[in-house]
Amino acid sequence: MSTIELETIHIKRRGGVATIELARPETMNAWNKQFGLDLLQAVETVRDNDEVRAICITGQGRGFSSGADLRDISDEQTPNGRPDVYKVLTERYHPIITGLRTMPKPVVAAVNGPAVGIGLSLALAADLVVAKESAYFLLAFTNIGLVPDGGSSLFVPERVGFTRAIEMAMLGEKIPAPQALEWNLINQVVADDAFEATVDRLLDRLASGATASYAGIKRQLNAWLFAKMDDQLELEAEIQREMAASDDFVEGVMAFLQKRGANFKGR
Repeated sequence: MSTIELETIHIKRRGGVATIELARPETMNAWNKQFGLDLLQAVETVRDNDEVRAICITGQGRGFSSGADLRDISDEQTPNGRPDVYKVLTERYHPIITGLRTMPKPVVAAVNGPAVGIGLSLALAADLVVAKESAYFLLAFTNIGLVPDGGSSLFVPERVGFTRAIEMAMLGEKIPAPQALEWNLINQVVADDAFEATVDRLLDRLASGATASYAGIKRQLNAWLFAKMDDQLELEAEIQREMAASDDFVEGVMAFLQKRGANFKGR
């Protein structure tokens, strides 16, 4: 096995399988500026390597990804001091999501723990989602006064339908892995102690399969289900920019950092 270690992402090669390991375990693999830059580089690296025939995305430590790092202040700001979420989404995060969704190779999300916010979006950008029994999924955006982004306003309803998507988005409640399987949000749930071996077998099968056939299947399904993905990502970014300018967003972030309930005012 060979490994390329970026600051916040590791790329591990085992034969035709490349694993993109999210490597900020101290934050449950939360996304900060460097994380976004490293993850984009990793996606491009495995895409461009012809020896890679199957890709896995997983998290280091106890979580898959806890979403955006709300404690990070190193990212772009608007003139009024708010996070420039539009710039971050369109210039950094969207190329990651579209890069995975259009990757001409099979992509497996091995969800080893909580997949929250943009972390959930990342998992659902994969082709197949396999989760530990102890994992859960959470569209947490509304809990801090934001809206789903990273493609989750597209990926979630395409997988589970409007009724469950609106419930996930508005209520912002945890969906345990067995429930996510029942809802068709994910493909498989595996007992924690059998998780790694199960994921490895799936990846080995995909890496030895007809790679061009897999790429053609993705093109077909993308054309039918996600033909307007770029438009939806742009809409997400525009609405998220509006939400980031709201007082409720400031209150939501403060409440999260202070570990208290948010007192939203609706503005």
